Amino acid sequence: MINLTRLTHHVLRSARAELEERGYTEVVVPRIVRASGACENINTLFEVAVDENVRWFNDRKGYLAQTGQLYLEALVPQLRRAYCIGSSFRAEPSVDGRHLTEFQLLEIEFAGNFDELLREIELVVNRIAREVLEHPLPHLLGLDPRKLDHLARVPERFPKLTYDEAIATLKELGEEIEWGEDISSKREQMLVKYVGDVPLLITRFPDPMYDFGRHIEVEKFFNMLPDREHPGRVLSCDLILPFAGESVGAAARVHLPDILEQRLRGSRMFKRLLEKGGDIADFQWYIDHVKEESVPHAGCGFGMARIIQWIKATDDIRKSVVFASNRMQLV
Repeated sequence: MINLTRLTHHVLRSARAELEERGYTEVVVPRIVRASGACENINTLFEVAVDENVRWFNDRKGYLAQTGQLYLEALVPQLRRAYCIGSSFRAEPSVDGRHLTEFQLLEIEFAGNFDELLREIELVVNRIAREVLEHPLPHLLGLDPRKLDHLARVPERFPKLTYDEAIATLKELGEEIEWGEDISSKREQMLVKYVGDVPLLITRFPDPMYDFGRHIEVEKFFNMLPDREHPGRVLSCDLILPFAGESVGAAARVHLPDILEQRLRGSRMFKRLLEKGGDIADFQWYIDHVKEESVPHAGCGFGMARIIQWIKATDDIRKSVVFASNRMQLV
């Protein structure tokens, strides 16, 4: 436990140093939130209750936060570059080596475009890998220096596949997969091996609000920016790491208020919110901020437990968290 504690500290410090040196401001964001603190799936939110009253907050439901993204977005026009680090709470039904109910999420938002966002991801991950390799006493981090080749191979620029290319590649590798399906963790690792067992960026996922004439499984956050050059795709990206799989979710954001609200109301996320008794008021503070002032911007969230899982080269995420918890294990 002590070695893993030191490793976690070292990784977080490296990430913070990279961001601070390039002008990011750390922001403290709320951890008890409205539904605006959710990622794609409202149904994985933990409700907060007081004496079994889930509407304690002025007759509205409160939740444990999954993301600070929208709070960072609200500050980008003034700060230009912002980040936060904190717990993300997910009511994951799975009890396995990939899912936790709580993990540390490092999130960034900045005034910039999609290509710049991909570079931000590369810089942070490279900084972490380099400083782990440069640690003078790796055994204090619980690492064997003879087993860190996967970190030494990390390229400055990561290979990239669009979602369309990823599906085509999987078919070439013999997988029976159709366009519009989610890419499973097993298939993520097949793609990683295909590009040389190094970090892989999968980009331009299907836009779930585009009319494809049929239902698609892929679901992305409502304010991901549609790609003008590729209709039906959004400027989004997942970083896939060896061993750990999807470890970063990223996208350029919609910043025009009318389009943003239209996409929110048309999203699967909003439909689920209505079913849970919520409404547009859960996002009104964010919409008002965008109406007041917004700029083109982009951002992402680094799942730190999966990054540490990659460093440790383990298939079990529970070995990358000092005090791991899931549905069957609460510490």
